[in-house]
Amino acid sequence: MAAAGSELIGGPLGRRALLGTSWWTPVRIVALVAIGMFALGLIQKAPCYNGGWFFGATSQYTHACYSDIPHLYQGRGFADGLVPYFDKLPGDMDYLEYPVLTGVFMEVANWLAPGGGSIQDQEQWYWIVNAGMLMACAAVIAVCVTRTHARRPWDGLLVALAPAFALTATINWDLLAVALTAAAMLMWSRGRSLAFGVLLGLATAAKLYPVFLLGPLFVLCWRAGKWRDFGKALGGATVSWLVVNLPVMLFAFEGWSKFYRFSQERGVDFGSFWLILAQNSSDPLTTDSVNTLATLLVALCAVGIAVLALTAARRPRFAQLAFLIVAAFIITNKVYSPQYVLWLVPLAVLARPKWRDFLVWQACEVAYFLGIWMYLAYTMSGDTHKGLPTDGYHWVIGVHLLGTLYLCGVVVRDILMPERDVVRRAGDDDPSGGVLDGAEDVFVLGPAAHPPRHSFPFDGPQVEWGKQEVVDSSP
Repeated sequence: MAAAGSELIGGPLGRRALLGTSWWTPVRIVALVAIGMFALGLIQKAPCYNGGWFFGATSQYTHACYSDIPHLYQGRGFADGLVPYFDKLPGDMDYLEYPVLTGVFMEVANWLAPGGGSIQDQEQWYWIVNAGMLMACAAVIAVCVTRTHARRPWDGLLVALAPAFALTATINWDLLAVALTAAAMLMWSRGRSLAFGVLLGLATAAKLYPVFLLGPLFVLCWRAGKWRDFGKALGGATVSWLVVNLPVMLFAFEGWSKFYRFSQERGVDFGSFWLILAQNSSDPLTTDSVNTLATLLVALCAVGIAVLALTAARRPRFAQLAFLIVAAFIITNKVYSPQYVLWLVPLAVLARPKWRDFLVWQACEVAYFLGIWMYLAYTMSGDTHKGLPTDGYHWVIGVHLLGTLYLCGVVVRDILMPERDVVRRAGDDDPSGGVLDGAEDVFVLGPAAHPPRHSFPFDGPQVEWGKQEVVDSSP
């Protein structure tokens, strides 16, 4: 598909092409395409920018252009000059419910946004400034993914052209954590373990999910015996996370802890299979029960991924396990906001850079993106009930879950059958694995720890292929 589409710009690279003679390198092309798609996503928000965020109860849903950014400008005290985490908010949310580095990002955008004018003008400017900063994050993501697999730079187009990426990029501030995570993956692929840890710690200070990448990395380093590199990564992540969080933790603990308390106290919400169960049950589970069960489920998934990593005949690639653990967290979580797809896009491209599978998954995510807004339009349109009813919304949740599970299944198949892995089929081992790339195993479980009998050393005469002589290896 990519080769056919590239005919518009000359077609695939030929064997006799001169490389390094043009400014149009793959990295630059991918970055510009990503910016172009991001701009199309901004245009898609135009109906809300011109009124949907400010007028009409359901216009922002029927046009599928909702964004948290303009609403939280006033709702989280930025319009009143309140300092995040330190100043208490007057509304139903007493403190900002985002991790510290995301709060810093939001505050910097507030400093850069022009003041004055009506509250609508201020919210529009705040969204524009945030959109510009998030566009830079999108470009960073595209560049990092393109450079992580050095021999497959055009895989970056999967990120740049992902429709769900463009549609959800400016709903919230998730792109900051995604950009830091993508940069961390690039550093690990270059063998820079400490830089990886520092960036992953910063990403975790912006969003919780990046910390899950340390789990697969621990198991892979265990299998390969790379304890020193894992220690540097863990130390860098811990220190950078503390540098960001410790000042706020010490001087504004109530505000700092709001994110963690809110995550614990929040009930079953949009997009999760827990919501389907709750809305079809006469006695739904309590929030504490859902928290416990969701934690157990993601723990079981983590154990399964660890077993897979230690028993596979060939050590899995880091990106494959990173995708699986984040997908497991998303599937089992009690809430799935549409922008959470951004967490998976770079990892999916590195784990399974195949257009067919990627577009199947993206189609499911676009269906969910449209479904949730139509469902909100239905619930907020009063007696007219214009939009998607509850049963229909349950179906689109199922589509989202099945699409993610499908991609997980394909990745697991690639791990069990490495010959089906398009990255390894090209001759690479683990281009995103850094020190793990080509490393020998030192700890393996299951059948992989016991080579077949025909692979045991043989003391008799051996034929050295390519030479017409018999080598006698006996004493």
